[in-house]
Amino acid sequence: MAINQLSKLTPICPARNKVESRGKNIPKTQKKRRRRNALACISSSSTALSSKTLKKKSKICKDGYLKRSLKGKNCRISSLSSPMAVSSMIPAISALFAFSFLHLLFSVNSSSLSQEIIKQQEQEKDPFVGFNIGTDVSNLLSPTELLRFLQAQKINHVRLYDADPDLLRAFAKTKIRVIISVPNNQLLAIGSSNSTAASWIDRNVVAYYPETLITAIAVGDEVLTTVPSSATLLLPAIESLYSALVAANLHNLIKISTPHSFSIMLNTFPPSQASFNQSWNSVMVPLLQFLSRTGSPLMMNLYPYYVFMQNKGVVPLDNCLFKPLTPSKEMVDPNTLLHYTNVLDAMIDAAYVSMRNLNVTDVVVLVSESGWPSKGDAKEPYATIDNADMYNSHLIKHIFDRTGTPLHPEMTSSVYIYELFNEDLRAPPLSEANWGLFYGNSTPAYLLHVSGSGTFLANDTTNQTYCTAMDGPDKKALQAALDWACGPGRANCSEIQPGESCYQPNNVKSHASYAFDSYYQKEGKDPGSCDFKGVAMITTTDPR
Repeated sequence: MAINQLSKLTPICPARNKVESRGKNIPKTQKKRRRRNALACISSSSTALSSKTLKKKSKICKDGYLKRSLKGKNCRISSLSSPMAVSSMIPAISALFAFSFLHLLFSVNSSSLSQEIIKQQEQEKDPFVGFNIGTDVSNLLSPTELLRFLQAQKINHVRLYDADPDLLRAFAKTKIRVIISVPNNQLLAIGSSNSTAASWIDRNVVAYYPETLITAIAVGDEVLTTVPSSATLLLPAIESLYSALVAANLHNLIKISTPHSFSIMLNTFPPSQASFNQSWNSVMVPLLQFLSRTGSPLMMNLYPYYVFMQNKGVVPLDNCLFKPLTPSKEMVDPNTLLHYTNVLDAMIDAAYVSMRNLNVTDVVVLVSESGWPSKGDAKEPYATIDNADMYNSHLIKHIFDRTGTPLHPEMTSSVYIYELFNEDLRAPPLSEANWGLFYGNSTPAYLLHVSGSGTFLANDTTNQTYCTAMDGPDKKALQAALDWACGPGRANCSEIQPGESCYQPNNVKSHASYAFDSYYQKEGKDPGSCDFKGVAMITTTDPR
């Protein structure tokens, strides 16, 4: 993009409407943990022994039990064969053992906690791609099914819009790292009461950690721009929750922040001129100081889609979609002469410049939301499957390439894609229900092209696709399709015969999924081979 084009960009892009409470946060009754203090009193050896056994100024010691010391003044134990000596020593030995054991246990626990902190901090240094999981879905997977799906797709980072207890229990003892959230409608209670904040931490964090790897707490969502009346409660809520984490000795393991809309910044293009809206300085200054003090990230919801929609004709679509650009099409910051090949990098750098203008330079940007809708209404012609695939596929590659941004090439921000599932219960416009990569039942809304990104998203969803029976079709239609696949279609149905390895579960849907996929694989994964008169669909989850 030419330099003069940058000055024409609309400085503020409207934030997307949010539902304040994303799913129900069901409190969990939990007994308070108690700490026990162990006190060990160790008697001196002279009082531990029986007064009848040791007599003051005794010069003769009983054979077998006591012997004269080298100085000949007192007697010391040389054998424990005396019942009297043994019984008199038991309290001291027991107390000493208890003290030593507790000291060792404390040392081990302290060492383990230190190692856990170091391990977690090291793992979080590498940039990653996670997913937001909204729950406004009519057929959302059960927590157990969702866990299996995440593991199959090699998704290890998720953000929840609440602290759903069923999901937190399901994620226990897995590698999945979770950001939990305080919904906007809970800010008043938590921001005005330390005891309420402590109870929230006990109920939603202490009850699950460390079995469930909770990495951060997102307090509210775009509070300054969606519920500005709650802005004064934001920092008190954050501080109260942090104090509760300190009391639980989890403040070094779990970070606290709050996601912001891009519109809290002004003059964002070129990035070198960006700054936070000064009307929010009373909140942003102490918030950034808190983030700096606690090592927490600045969470930003960044959507190049909205930048494009607000600035059509000025911001080229290719710049928003990470498409390769010729030098003449790159965005150039006239103040720094840095070249920007995509809009997301420019948005991230705008956040860094805005923080620097408030004298904060040690807080990293975490992109808590970013994505592209795959379907929209007549006013949203650029919400298409091709554009959604292009944006999210290139976004994943961009993060895993670890190229950073033009201003900070040494730092690559981690990103949570919005979102994992289409939330079909969201209110209009149509795009609001079509940001997901998958439908609620885990079938793909479209297929990404992410080959070369390791094992993430099952390595490449384009090459690892399957054909499975849909939920809900008439059983007769499903049976007819199954008969055709195993008959004229010549699918390999030997494994679903009685007594064979895939016979169970013995129902039409399971057998049909096996047969449909056999035929689909045999036909070279031709999309047209997975239809069976509308009762089958392509998925990235292996039905076998």
